[in-house]
Order: sequence, then C-alpha cells, then structure tokens
Amino acid sequence: MKICEAMSKKLLKICDERGISVNKLANICCLTQSTVQNIIECNSVNPKLLTIVRICDGLNMTLEEFFSDELFSNIDRED
Repeated sequence: MKICEAMSKKLLKICDERGISVNKLANICCLTQSTVQNIIECNSVNPKLLTIVRICDGLNMTLEEFFSDELFSNIDRED
C-alpha cells in the first residue's frame, strides 16, 4: 500500500470512529476542505508535515498516535 492510500484510509477511519464528515474534520483542523479531500483522494501524494501536524492537533492526538496503525506497517517506499 502506498503512503497516500494509508493516510486516506486512516483519515476516513478516524472520521467514521468519531462520527464526523470530511468537512467537519477540515474545520476542526483549521484546514480547507480541499486540502483534506486531496489527501483522502490521494491527489496529494506527499502532504506537508505541517498539514499532518494540524490534523493531529485538531484531533487531539500525537503524530505517534496517528502513525501507530497497522496501515503504516507495510507501506511501499515511493520515490
């Protein structure tokens, strides 16, 4: 699995677990909906670390919590 696919699945999983929409996720993370949507649709293959930090801050989770998911254990290393 590519990193963008893992991030997409992780964000959708979080939205499902918390009962929030992608738009609500964007709002609580102080990001535009298009930024979050681009990550979810894998249009943003390599999102900035600051974007991921903002997502984690909005969700009250650490980067470690975000990435400590089985989804990220066997990702393809892309160039």
